[in-house]
Parts: sequence; C-alpha cells; structure tokens
Amino acid sequence: MNGAFLREFLRNPLTVAAVAPSSERLADTVTAPVPHTGSPVVVELGPGTGSFTAAIQRRLGGRGRHLAVEINSRFAAPLAMRYPRVDVVLGDAARLRDVLDRRGIGRADVIVSGLPWAAFSAGHQDDLLGAVTDALAPDGVFTTFAYTSTLWAPAAGRLRRSLRDRFEEVVAGRTVWANLPPALVYSCRRPRIRPDLIRPDLIRPGVRQLSASRPGSAEPRTGAGIPG
Repeated sequence: MNGAFLREFLRNPLTVAAVAPSSERLADTVTAPVPHTGSPVVVELGPGTGSFTAAIQRRLGGRGRHLAVEINSRFAAPLAMRYPRVDVVLGDAARLRDVLDRRGIGRADVIVSGLPWAAFSAGHQDDLLGAVTDALAPDGVFTTFAYTSTLWAPAAGRLRRSLRDRFEEVVAGRTVWANLPPALVYSCRRPRIRPDLIRPDLIRPGVRQLSASRPGSAEPRTGAGIPG
C-alpha cells in the first residue's frame, strides 16, 4: 500500500476517497482511449500519485500534450518532479476551461478522470462534468471509474444519471477485479454541449458540433509547471 496515498486519505478522505492507488490493470483500462499515434491532447483529472499518469505517458511515448490537474499540493509537487514531460497544474478540475485557455488549447482529445465522484455533492459533480463536456472535443473520449462496492450509493447512481445526461454514449466496462477495491470503467463519447456554452472559435473545421440537445433526449449504450 502506498504510504503517501494512505496519509492523504486520512488527512482529507473527501478529496482522496481511497486508501490505495489504482492498480496497473485499472490504469491500462482507463487510459485505453489514448491513441498510440498522432499528437493528441490528453487531460488527466485527479492524478493523485500518478497511476494513470504513468499509463498515459507510456501510451503517448513522447508525443502530444499531457496535462494533469491536481488539487492536492502534496500530490502535485512530486508528480511534476517524477514526470517532467507532464504539465502538472495545481488547481480545481472544475476550472478546466480556464486551464486550457491559458495554454492556448482549444479542446482535449481524451480526458481521463481519477476523481472520487462518490465523495462529491450533486452540485460539485455537475460542475465537474460541465467542465469536462466544455473542454472535450466533439469526437473525444472521457473515461472515469467507480468502485463496485459503492455502486449502490446515492452519489454513484447520481453519477450514472449525470453521465447519461452529459453524453450520447456511455459504456460501462467489465469489472476490473485486480484493483483494491474492484472497479469498473465508464467510457463516454459524444458530449452534449449546452447551446449557451458553444464557442465558435473552438469548433474544428469539418467536425460536426455534437449535441446541443436537451439532456436525456437520447438513450445511451451501457455495457511541467505547478501553477495553473
């Protein structure tokens, strides 16, 4: 068990919400949409001690751009030292649009989340998912995970409903048993963008601006600097 991770959990269980880092198997599953070719923009939310960071860096192999937004300075500082190719941002993931704007980045091709959704209030969940859909390219992919042991909890059910409201396609993968605790991964595509959030300057030529439709109108499939 990672000592630093356990210490941070004991200090602030509402922002860490796990007693151990994610396993390599879970990290490989969550980061699977990161392409092996091209120069993608990959954003990581809540990297913690870097389980997903390492997997993303392996898949990128020195290509593209990798931003990691971490609210805990005790995680962010060592992460920046360990991964000099990663732009580690100390800040709130709900401010993701500002983070991208300051770097001249329009949209992210892939957003990977290690955030503890079950620990968040309904309002904070909504703010975070709004930031994700506002920052994700229309043809991009958002992945996140949930512990199977907490799927019964109201916050977990709220997350599932929110994902269906925010994306046209939501696929729940098989349980990753090689993780403590076991988890499943949600892969989300085709973000629904509220009409008032559509920014013409960020629409790529030749790419359809997807879904400014009413949330819930379509049934989805299920199944390196620190300053921000």
